[in-house]
Amino acid sequence: MTSQKKCIVDDQIFSPEDGMEICELNPIIQNLILKDYPKLSEHDLICSVHLVDYRLKYANAIISKGVKRNRKSNERLTEIMKSDAYKVIDISQKLESKQTFGQKLADNVAKFGGSWPFIIIFVFFMIFWIIINTTQLFGKGFDPYPFILLNLFLSMLAAMQAPLIMMSQNRSAEYDRLQANNDYHINQKSENEIREVHSKLDHLLQEDNTSFLEIQKMQLEMLGDIQKHITEQSKIITELSQESHKV
Repeated sequence: MTSQKKCIVDDQIFSPEDGMEICELNPIIQNLILKDYPKLSEHDLICSVHLVDYRLKYANAIISKGVKRNRKSNERLTEIMKSDAYKVIDISQKLESKQTFGQKLADNVAKFGGSWPFIIIFVFFMIFWIIINTTQLFGKGFDPYPFILLNLFLSMLAAMQAPLIMMSQNRSAEYDRLQANNDYHINQKSENEIREVHSKLDHLLQEDNTSFLEIQKMQLEMLGDIQKHITEQSKIITELSQESHKV
């Protein structure tokens, strides 16, 4: 007959089938028990009831650890979002809201000056000018060859058109600069958020899955102990039944 032992927790007498020796336990659960009872030996017994308490304590520690890490990850994500106070803006709306009459005029002149209608009108105008002054439809040409007055008008047109086009180009450059700055902040903010999301996914895949498997393993161990006790009790009942039949 197997010798009975005291439970390390309440000093009650139990048979080895009603508990487990310290050396048979998971090393992490062993450490939890040794924190409460540091003078134990590896062959001391803990009963099944108190062993369940320590296993639940171990499961709670795993869950609490995962919750703390998730909370820290959420806090980091919140800090990232708070630290980037840049507000995404509509560049076109911002520029149009402060656009002056001169800037609008420069944009329209540059837009019209760089179009096919302007080229066609300009070509027809010069042809009409040359025909009038060479054929003398009105009796006498007001700008005979070499069309000095036309050259003067063309020079004046180029002199006025050039700065207007440059003003429009400066506004385009300002738009590009603001758009680039806006895109930079958006990309930076998105990169930080994506990095933190990847961190949370890594934690979920590596830490949480490992903790889940640990809890499942412990549950299987508990089910195995229960099955072991049921089998042993069934054997005892069978032996007692056989002995009673013999009597």
